[in-house]
Amino acid sequence: MSSLPWICRSCTRALAKARVPKLVRYSSNEAPSLPPALLQRARSLTAEYDELQKTLASSFEPAIAKRAGELSRVASALKEWEKSQSSIAELAAMIDDPKQDPELSSIARDELEAEKASVVTLSRNLSASLTPRHPFADFPCLLEFRPGPGGLEGRYFADSLFKMYKALCVRRGYRANVLKYEMADGAGDQTSSAGEGPLQEAILEVQDPGSYDIFRSEAGMHRVQRIPDTEKSGRVHTSAVAIWVLPSFPESSAEEMDIDNPESDFYVNPQDVKVETMRARGAGGQHVNKTESAIRMTHIPTGTTVSMQDNRSQQRNRDSAWKMLRSRIADKRREQREEEAAQLRNKVLSKGQITRGDKIRTYNYNQDRCTDHRAGLDVRNLSSVLEGEENLDKIMQAARDWLIGKDIEMVIAEEELKAKKAT
Repeated sequence: MSSLPWICRSCTRALAKARVPKLVRYSSNEAPSLPPALLQRARSLTAEYDELQKTLASSFEPAIAKRAGELSRVASALKEWEKSQSSIAELAAMIDDPKQDPELSSIARDELEAEKASVVTLSRNLSASLTPRHPFADFPCLLEFRPGPGGLEGRYFADSLFKMYKALCVRRGYRANVLKYEMADGAGDQTSSAGEGPLQEAILEVQDPGSYDIFRSEAGMHRVQRIPDTEKSGRVHTSAVAIWVLPSFPESSAEEMDIDNPESDFYVNPQDVKVETMRARGAGGQHVNKTESAIRMTHIPTGTTVSMQDNRSQQRNRDSAWKMLRSRIADKRREQREEEAAQLRNKVLSKGQITRGDKIRTYNYNQDRCTDHRAGLDVRNLSSVLEGEENLDKIMQAARDWLIGKDIEMVIAEEELKAKKAT
């Protein structure tokens, strides 16, 4: 699964605000260049790629082929960037040549400006290729929704966000499956004027490979500002909804990701899990009253708890609970590794990490606006966002660009640290 193939102007501005490393300034006939640390890393990895290709030409080894595949995007991006640099140098030489025909010089100037614009994009592509690929990038994902502060309003908006991402999946043709959709106890059948239900918790599984990479920038606290139906004085209330984006273990996965392999992030020792059965709550008639189909699992070492009751079958609830438990634990292990790596790199990552407490986005109903605070992007026509239409695409792309910018900052910091140690 691939990401969106375009970046709009507003997203480009957001990318710049995200402190993506700036290109070195250049005069009218000079080519823009990358920060030296990035260029050095790109050339080093490309040299490694060339050596691996020579080895593969004589004998095939899976480990070497895998590494070569990882480096191929760097080698390809560097080749395109160097080709553009060469074209800029040739055009600049034509312009500076006093013997050159004036008409040809004029054409060369126009081509030079176009090539300079192109090399800016190629530089960003090369920078992005140098960032480490997320370990769960190719996995399906689970989107978990929980209302935060704000009482009933927070529950209503959690339902809106659930429907928003579900509509997005339908429009893009993603395979989405509702694992859990549970209303708050005591809320009854009440709904908002917009038809929102008082959601207690929901889990949406996006089954397409690579969906984790697409949705991972959506993790965090989503804030809503609007006037509730019950507000008589017309005051704007603020509520929040927490969204977790967890990797979902793919059923047809590689051997090294086997859930039975203790080295896998998704491995959970059954002896460490307490399993309880109980009667389901809510609507369901005799099924609720007479059968213990609901499942609660607790991972004793971490205290992670998962409960499932949406299915009438206890076995299906058990399977869903195991999937959710593995995903939560795998994500915790990944977060722990990132925190440890951040400490070793002088906390380069910690400033840019998306954690569960961050307020990443605001949905302002009165101003008909959605704002992503990380990318600094405002999108008007809020209904288009909440209905999962193209405006949501724009704001999600801007958030992903911001993530890439933080990854590039990390790479530069690492290379500069290496350079200091070498001197």
